Amino acid sequence: MIQVDSSCKLQQALDHARPGDVIELAEGEYRAKAVITTPNLTLIGAGAERTRIVWDDYAKKLDEKGVEYNTFRTWTLAVCADGVSMRELSIVNDSLHPEEKGQEVALTVYGDNFSMERCRLSSTQDTLFLGPLPADLIKRYNGFLPDNLRRDKPCRQRFSDCLIEGTVDFIFGCGEALFERCEIRSLADARDIGYAAAPAHALEQTEGFRFLNCRFTAQEGVSPGSIYLARPWRDYGLCRFENCTYGPHISPLGFDKWNDTNRDETARFYEEPPVTGRVEWVKAIG
Repeated sequence: MIQVDSSCKLQQALDHARPGDVIELAEGEYRAKAVITTPNLTLIGAGAERTRIVWDDYAKKLDEKGVEYNTFRTWTLAVCADGVSMRELSIVNDSLHPEEKGQEVALTVYGDNFSMERCRLSSTQDTLFLGPLPADLIKRYNGFLPDNLRRDKPCRQRFSDCLIEGTVDFIFGCGEALFERCEIRSLADARDIGYAAAPAHALEQTEGFRFLNCRFTAQEGVSPGSIYLARPWRDYGLCRFENCTYGPHISPLGFDKWNDTNRDETARFYEEPPVTGRVEWVKAIG
């Protein structure tokens, strides 16, 4: 067991860890932008309200070369190793005002067999990115992102009893992820519209995002009917919603096809039990 308190440099502790180590983070706020590259590492906090890892990068921020960060460099914590697990902590991007600053990722996961329990992920637009990137973006960002952020193999992730909150597309990517008994909370946004999930799975992927026994809730100030459960970020995006409960902030239509695209023709969205009034292209789970 490696014990760390908020006076220590988080990245330094992560860099000194070995495969299989357990890092215990004491109560406090860790103001840090960090990357995990050690496999089979476990992070344990003192509780999601008591142990917080926080940073504030955003898509329109300029780096030292005058280049915008873009969505995929804004993470507070990036997991770039397999077999990593976390519990009892929060990961936060507190930049705020996404309508001006763009996307603001809290957690990026490029590792396989990732798990998270009783944690909180908090930001606004694009809170949680589940790698890998869509194939077209891997090509586009070649040379722009570090090698460990360009994994092209499917990654499996599991979130249990977590709170995940944001505004627009705040759970997105190509990961094969299970969310069980999670609270998916929509936050107020100046644009008065939001989307919980934005899947971009390739056609050959058969798992996608699965929301099982989750609660979709909203912060005070979110307008009734202003939030969609999901919209396909790429053709063939895959989402399943099973035995979930929805607040009045969820649009009766449930799903959006993504602006002026025809992705309603390829999206693989499923809901069980069926809900009256949903878009005609959502399917029952057979």
